[in-house]
Amino acid sequence: MRIAYLECFSGISGDMFLGALLDAGVPFELLQKTVAELNVGATLEMLRVDRGGISGTKLDVIVDGEKDMPREEFWAQNAHPHEHHSAQERTAGPSASLRFGRDDKREGLATAGEAGSRGERLEHEDGPVHSHHAPSRRLSEILKIISAASISERARQTASDIFLALGAAEAKVHNVAVDDIQFHEVGAADAIVDIVCAAVGAEALQVEQFVCSPLNVGSGTVSCAHGVLPVPAPATLELLKGAPIYSGEIQKELVTPTGAAIVKVIVSSFGPCPQMTVEKIGYGAGSRNFANHANLLRISIGDTQAAAKPSHDAGGHVAEEEIAILEANLDDLNPQLIGYIVERALSENALDVFTTPVQMKKNRPGTLLTVLARLEHEERLRALLFRESSTLGVRTRHEKRYALARRHETVATQWGDVRMKVASLNGAVSQYAPEYEDCRRIAAEHHVPLKTVMQEAIRLYLDRQNG
Repeated sequence: MRIAYLECFSGISGDMFLGALLDAGVPFELLQKTVAELNVGATLEMLRVDRGGISGTKLDVIVDGEKDMPREEFWAQNAHPHEHHSAQERTAGPSASLRFGRDDKREGLATAGEAGSRGERLEHEDGPVHSHHAPSRRLSEILKIISAASISERARQTASDIFLALGAAEAKVHNVAVDDIQFHEVGAADAIVDIVCAAVGAEALQVEQFVCSPLNVGSGTVSCAHGVLPVPAPATLELLKGAPIYSGEIQKELVTPTGAAIVKVIVSSFGPCPQMTVEKIGYGAGSRNFANHANLLRISIGDTQAAAKPSHDAGGHVAEEEIAILEANLDDLNPQLIGYIVERALSENALDVFTTPVQMKKNRPGTLLTVLARLEHEERLRALLFRESSTLGVRTRHEKRYALARRHETVATQWGDVRMKVASLNGAVSQYAPEYEDCRRIAAEHHVPLKTVMQEAIRLYLDRQNG
């Protein structure tokens, strides 16, 4: 299985994640094209920088030609940010919508009137701030922008999920409805660019799973528009529920809300680096250069068998692993919801999901929903079934699964690269097939019949084998 491992020894933010993706080989042109198609007045700037003696990639978003301003410089110029509001702005009241900082690097909460009058960009201690007048957008408006973006359906869903996670965390922390939140900074052009590019770049890695180390969240406090907050800030900590975190010696905020939301949405499991064959490595740089600490996010990409072990009965060519099988009987659920659950389970790293028609008590037709999963994903998928379906119970059992050894080979079609999944038995190729998602993406982008793309990929693979 092809995975990406994130090492968050210096935390994670949106720009660090993008820098790591670029450093690992994601084309800068891909992100530039994505930004241009968003048409939000933004451009990208990529720099090679040094952090603790290690070279990394730093990515900045430039909005309307405006450069970033260091956070401490902004606060030095705005020491009394509440003294210049009109009476209407000062009395906006608790029902006014909230705003919080774009990814990097940390939010300042303010009423709609306050944020609109200042127009500042408040960020984490380790990052810059913008002084431009950012627009206010509701979550529904942001989702429309993402929906209209010329990107794949998978990237579109990932970007939407990141914004939804951010909104849900802020809504809970501040006890307001998500629909009442206005994203003055997260909704601004630079944040939309960060999050959409993160989704597009993550997909471009063509990995099946993201795994993450424990996260160094930093320590101390962070100054925001409404005072001083502990590190990690409340919304960040809410997003990191279920993830292993720790505090190091750095007295700064190292994990930002967007960084936490990216982890929440794309990461499947946490822990030490699994056994893997590393193919690519990337370093994404933060804004500051700490003394005796490399302010970097490292990403390693490679292949792993994920707890599989050789089976002696199969001569070492068949992998044996223990998997979880989760089942639930459904007889009172809208079939449309069942289709949605299947899609969500697959996106949560289920190995397979299928349904079987069954006859249940009181002669009611029903559906048996079956989910196959690796043991590390069992708990998350069981929670998904309870949350999204009407079932009152989920049956679970563990069984052995034997799988042929497999690898990926890439063929270059006239429309783009397609990965071929190749399986072997006793050292000889026994099965081969083009990756559906690669062919589907090419077919959609180039308006070519899907079957034509798949047939061409198979032809090229066989030509190579017979050549």
